[in-house]
Amino acid sequence: MNFELTPEQKQLADSVSKYLNNEYSFEKRKAILNSESGVSEAVWKTFADLGLTAITLSEADEGFGGGAMDLMAVMEAMGEALVVEPLLENVALAGRLVSRMGSVAQRAALLPGLIDGSARLAFAYLEQGHRYQLAPQLTLAKSNSGAWVLNGRKCLVTGAAAARHLLVSALTPQGASLFIVDTQASGVELNPSRTVDGFRVADVAFSNVLLHADALLGVEGAAMPYIEEATDFATALLCAEAIGAMKSANDATLDYMKQRKQFGVPIASFQVLQHRMVEMYITTEQARSMAILAASKVDDTTNAKGRARAVSAAKIKIADAARLVSQESVQLHGGMGMTEELKVSHTFRRLTMIAQQFGDADHHLERYADLT
Repeated sequence: MNFELTPEQKQLADSVSKYLNNEYSFEKRKAILNSESGVSEAVWKTFADLGLTAITLSEADEGFGGGAMDLMAVMEAMGEALVVEPLLENVALAGRLVSRMGSVAQRAALLPGLIDGSARLAFAYLEQGHRYQLAPQLTLAKSNSGAWVLNGRKCLVTGAAAARHLLVSALTPQGASLFIVDTQASGVELNPSRTVDGFRVADVAFSNVLLHADALLGVEGAAMPYIEEATDFATALLCAEAIGAMKSANDATLDYMKQRKQFGVPIASFQVLQHRMVEMYITTEQARSMAILAASKVDDTTNAKGRARAVSAAKIKIADAARLVSQESVQLHGGMGMTEELKVSHTFRRLTMIAQQFGDADHHLERYADLT
């Protein structure tokens, strides 16, 4: 496998890294987190101007027709800077589902705004009591005189408060289906909150929400293969984000150990601590290899089983690596490692969440075994 980026991929990643280094400092990130919306419109507009919101969309939809490998280095940079704007949820999940399932009219209505940064989407699929299950169980849509009536609840919908439209999975008589739902529609109620890493999410309730016939995305009952593919695609990119966060934790820990002195010498000179740092570095590089494998497999649309196996294998490794690197980085910082003032504590929280998102290690171990 070729682990090298193409010149175009390197150029894009360098542009994103340069912007984040100059304009997305840790202090600015904290200010964004503490703002009312928890995201920055200016940052989002810059992402759109850089073409990040269009990379993985098809050329027919005015996108660039790229894949996970084109975004992998970008997501590493996002992870290193701990970016809170929901690029993954908009591009790899909601945008990808619309691009792959939507009619010409639906794509024309939703994707231009996503591409130019003027509109956002969110994918609502998680349900309380059905952890990590992609198929809807409690959210129901019934046909009513050529329209649909939607009832149910979704939880932990990332970016829902900032989105104008939600893609909602629901159970219909034909099976799992996807619907486009306006967040301002009557009967839609959002309850926003924050996750431990500062991301803005919302629980969403649907009470007799009346949807027009054209709210159905694709064919009734045929949503699951698309949902599984988009979730695998997003998981591969989440693994890349984790690599960036682990690199940040490694760099911050090494810098601290070079500065912190005990018995008159930097603690970086202590062999036992050097061994722990080496383990963190090796673990990160092993995880990087698995993330590259997952990104390459999700770009291959001809082998669904191979894609799923590679993604689950990568997520298992990423979850284990995230736990080791995040915990070691905090411990090697001592008590300071858990303070709000240090970026490493925020990195710890983000890596903890990444280890759970789209399925923890146990979930993907079971999935991998089922696919063998």
